[in-house]
Amino acid sequence: MNPHRRAPLVRLAAFLVYVFLYAPIIGLILYSFNASRTNVTFEGFITSFSENTQMDGSLVVSSPCGPFHWYCDLAKNDDVMAAAGNTLKIAIIATLISTIIGTMSAIALQRYDFKIKPFSQLALYIPIVIPEIVMGIGVLTLFSQLFTWANTAFNLSGDARLSMGIATVTISHIAFMVPFVTLVVQARLQGFDKSFEEAAMDLGANEWTTFRRVTLPMILPGVLSGGLLAFTLSLDDFVITFFTNGPGSTTLPIYVYGLLRRIITPQVNALSTVWILVVFLAVLALHILQNRESKERA
Repeated sequence: MNPHRRAPLVRLAAFLVYVFLYAPIIGLILYSFNASRTNVTFEGFITSFSENTQMDGSLVVSSPCGPFHWYCDLAKNDDVMAAAGNTLKIAIIATLISTIIGTMSAIALQRYDFKIKPFSQLALYIPIVIPEIVMGIGVLTLFSQLFTWANTAFNLSGDARLSMGIATVTISHIAFMVPFVTLVVQARLQGFDKSFEEAAMDLGANEWTTFRRVTLPMILPGVLSGGLLAFTLSLDDFVITFFTNGPGSTTLPIYVYGLLRRIITPQVNALSTVWILVVFLAVLALHILQNRESKERA
């Protein structure tokens, strides 16, 4: 009857679940230090800091970075840095805009009644439940028809001609990220006590001051959770980005896909490991911020 005691089967099941979830990630990280140029077999860790390393009869050129040879190659690769910059740029802009729109939509759907509210609530689930490839094709068709009409109607040519690029990828990410943010913030608003807002307005605060000083701080954990969810969705999105990107707008998922079509190298694993670290740091920062907000409210 001890509440702190766990049955052996429960512990074993929990252990197997964690192995199932994290063993692929651990294997990916280990293979990023593979001495082989191909990632099919593991030929040992890169441990030498010399110019050349001999592994199983195959010559592997190492660098002064030693075990972090593949990570140094990433830092020197201009294509990787450009793809990473595009990915972060798109994710940050799309997250900020989708978080603002999603928060406003959640407040409107939670507090106000209007004729198309049932349809608006139902429409939020459409971008979530439909396959990404369907949405990607739909967005591609929309942009293609719109740009064709605009270029013809306004006689645009050269650099002024509308085409796919970072802007279309960002708009597409905002379109499928807004429903996620809206639903997360709306769930936070379910148990919101309006008496706090009424008390603030009784003390002379207007609607904007009440929202900024009372409402927003109370729903901030939900807003941050929705924003983080949108940020991670944008970072690892491939399908929609594949259909809407253009010259100069290659993101990391698209770049990794291009590498996998040729040959799988430890550089792919190193790139994925760095990306996992970025997401982990973002989640950790959000967790610290949420704990600080909770302590301040307490």
